[in-house]
Amino acid sequence: MKSLIVGLGNIGPEYELTRHNIGFLILDQLAENQKVEFEIAKSAYHCEFRFKGKSLHLIKPTTFMNLSGKAVNYWQQQLKIDTSNTLVVTDDIALPFGTLRLRAKGSNAGHNGLKNIEATLGTNQYPRLRCGIGDDYRQGQQVDYVLSRFSQEEFEELPSIMDKAIEVILGFATIGIDRTMNQFN
Repeated sequence: MKSLIVGLGNIGPEYELTRHNIGFLILDQLAENQKVEFEIAKSAYHCEFRFKGKSLHLIKPTTFMNLSGKAVNYWQQQLKIDTSNTLVVTDDIALPFGTLRLRAKGSNAGHNGLKNIEATLGTNQYPRLRCGIGDDYRQGQQVDYVLSRFSQEEFEELPSIMDKAIEVILGFATIGIDRTMNQFN
């Protein structure tokens, strides 16, 4: 069985260590752990590896956050991977920093990347791993906050958060979403 794991973020050095790019950061760490490297491909950086007999395809869309659905749709079609086997890894301001939530479906909660994926796929019935980045911003400062870099304290906590997120991703791909949700949520 194949899984498509989509890390959301924005390309470019100015976005590299920002809260909005936590999906990219987690996939970068997973690729490093598996000793594979991303290569530029159509609409995304892509790599693949096998884990416990399962094939995982990781993509980081190069379309910018607001057009992530284009990359997701292309790679689902290209690899013939069903939406139920596609996991989107994204930031979430509604969750406290470091909190992880795996869901089989859900609303886009105003997240532009998720909005575009939902519009492109025509459904919100796709799995997502929401990674809490907190909501420590003043009214009207949401965009600045999600595009800001992690604080030093948060940055020091990131490795353990990313390790847990990687466990969730590998669980999703091997034992399925229901068992993984029971184990981690």
